[in-house]
Amino acid sequence: MTEAYLIPRSPIADFLGWHLLAHDQAKGWVRIGFHSRDEILNPAGVVQGGILAAMLDDCMGPAAWIMTKGARYTATIDMNISFLAPARPGLLTGEGQVVQLGGTIGFLEARLFAADGQILARATSTARLVSSAALPS
Repeated sequence: MTEAYLIPRSPIADFLGWHLLAHDQAKGWVRIGFHSRDEILNPAGVVQGGILAAMLDDCMGPAAWIMTKGARYTATIDMNISFLAPARPGLLTGEGQVVQLGGTIGFLEARLFAADGQILARATSTARLVSSAALPS
């Protein structure tokens, strides 16, 4: 088991069906799988936008976590999202990427894809970098 699997689990990650598919520590890049279920659909029958935002956020934070070898987690300051196509129930894939990490601030981006590879949404984020020693035990 690699260090990437030491990403702290959270109830929201479990709710989203989050699972790490691939990563590159040196590049600060992750690929995450999600399972979208009927419980997260809006009245139009597609995944609700706030859920997609949570999925994108849960790609960006782990990218920084992996790049810092678990030394820092992210606290999102702002996030800009473009919804490009409706997300149907089923398996979705997200990719998170560190654009730049400073001493206290990180710039991140993510994209979310349908099972057929169609891009569904993209996001950019600015995040405060917090020492993992500050995580509750």
